[in-house]
Amino acid sequence: MSDNPWTDRIVGERMTVDQEFSTRIESSQFSNQQWSLIMTATEFEIEHPADPDRARIVANTDKIDGIIPELENVQTGMGAMGGQGDGGGSSSSGGGVFDSIMGALGIGGNSGPSEREQREAAERLTQEYADELQSHLESKGKWETIRRTAGDE
Repeated sequence: MSDNPWTDRIVGERMTVDQEFSTRIESSQFSNQQWSLIMTATEFEIEHPADPDRARIVANTDKIDGIIPELENVQTGMGAMGGQGDGGGSSSSGGGVFDSIMGALGIGGNSGPSEREQREAAERLTQEYADELQSHLESKGKWETIRRTAGDE
């Protein structure tokens, strides 16, 4: 379902919105790498494309559940990369498989957001992005053409 001709027509506009939205990502709980992972699991759709008054871009986040566990791995990997300056040896509190398993079971000192909280934050942020994308298309005079193209699909 990622073969949407209307999305192919807005690649350049998406790049512009990506740049503008980067400050929003910086102020979110997600790193740039985590955001990239979230975006790969998100598809954008136009609801009610035949109705100009109700049409809007929505973020379809049905596939996000599949990447939520990876968000922590991306973050842990980034932390591990930054912590290699001491020779790369492991320590008793350095994370790893054991801590990952303990964290997945809800045991241990992992005070990060729960998977539910991460999913909700990802859903909110991707919809904010969708709203920003639609606003950008409207400001460039391209929304009506894109809306009609989606309606023809």
